[in-house]
Amino acid sequence: MKKAISGFSKLSKKDKLKWIVETFFKDPEKVLTELKSYWMKDHDAQKILDQFSENTISNFHLPYGVAPNFMINGTTYCVPMVIEESSVVAAASKSAKYWLTRGGFHAEVVSTLKVGQVHFTWKGDIQLLRKRFTELKSRLLSSVEELTARMEARGGGIRGMELVDLSDLEPDTYQLRVLFDTVDSMGANFINSVLEAFAKELILFSREDQVLKESGDHLEVLMSILSNYTPQCLVKAWVTCPIDDLGTFEAFDAYQLAQRFHHAVRIAQIDPYRATTHNKGIFNGIDAVVLATANDFRAVEANGHAYAAKDGQYRSLTHCSIDDGIFKFWIEIPLALGTVGGLTKLHPMARRSLELLGNPSAKELMMIVASMGLAQNFAAVKSLVTTGIQKGHMRMHLSNILVQLGANEEECAAAQSHFEDRVVSFNAVRTFLDMLKSRPSVEKDQHLTI
Repeated sequence: MKKAISGFSKLSKKDKLKWIVETFFKDPEKVLTELKSYWMKDHDAQKILDQFSENTISNFHLPYGVAPNFMINGTTYCVPMVIEESSVVAAASKSAKYWLTRGGFHAEVVSTLKVGQVHFTWKGDIQLLRKRFTELKSRLLSSVEELTARMEARGGGIRGMELVDLSDLEPDTYQLRVLFDTVDSMGANFINSVLEAFAKELILFSREDQVLKESGDHLEVLMSILSNYTPQCLVKAWVTCPIDDLGTFEAFDAYQLAQRFHHAVRIAQIDPYRATTHNKGIFNGIDAVVLATANDFRAVEANGHAYAAKDGQYRSLTHCSIDDGIFKFWIEIPLALGTVGGLTKLHPMARRSLELLGNPSAKELMMIVASMGLAQNFAAVKSLVTTGIQKGHMRMHLSNILVQLGANEEECAAAQSHFEDRVVSFNAVRTFLDMLKSRPSVEKDQHLTI
């Protein structure tokens, strides 16, 4: 069967779908019906979704849930979450309710600067460029006045510029590093447009400036692009309370819980193997909100993971302290987010997410997202050092197992009751359902009413 095609992108959506199902599936009619069933019934809404990407043939749905009771800096939020794992939403909601009576979450934005780079090669003496940098900078800023005017009117713009020497690591390699404030927009298109304009002007300057011309060396731009590592776009979130107020869990009193919790976070600080899973749990919460608001979760993750390794070893993004009877747990993380422009306004559910959050500024959204990551991590670590992670996780996973095994409504209810205080596993659930189905109907009905 021929599985290669020329001109696929030029086909209509229906023709693309027809070729896909006829080429790759054993039951094309069934698959065609299934894929079309996920199309939006509203034609205009579907058209908007199709424009977000290339070669679209259907939609991939993920659950849209909420975590209520998030009190952050005295304001209570109901936070939208897009994620396929029910235990994440449940854990976030539990943490939010727990801290609601203990002062809530606190957060502050440390800085909001983003980074762009023009990478170039220069075989001449870098000191010549340094001597002419003040003149170069003035010329570069003048060349983008039309591009930056609207951003400056909103309170943003270019905030700094420096010449970076990388020639000790890669011969003749340098970069122009630029700092931007994009206010409430993520600003990727703005930053990249400015950088490309800078690149053209940089080349012109090297050819026209008398000092540089006399050196006889040519400057060549390699690439111009924003950086998703934004350590100066930083937010902190924390929770704190007297240790006595932590309460008791299972066999542990408040002081034992605090000590075990603190120890677990320290391990994530010193062991990259533990830190990776630890931080993944943080991003379970962060990504869910970032997706719900149509921000770039891939950029957010790359940024956070780079920051976790900023001192040369990958470490936990959260920290814990116990001082003078006070428990404090906090996160420090760079988050480059936007609440205007891009998909945040085009995606209908993203608009609703922002409305649900009270139409926050980018700074406010940074604090909400950081608090969600902290809440998720608090729930995970607390479970790990008390009951263990699997008990709660597998109980939440029970619904997925029941769907996979084709259980009906009554069987689901019986299984939920049966596994209330039992360990959940796929085999255990399947055995229970087989046993349930093998019983006489009268006995089964009696079981279901227990």
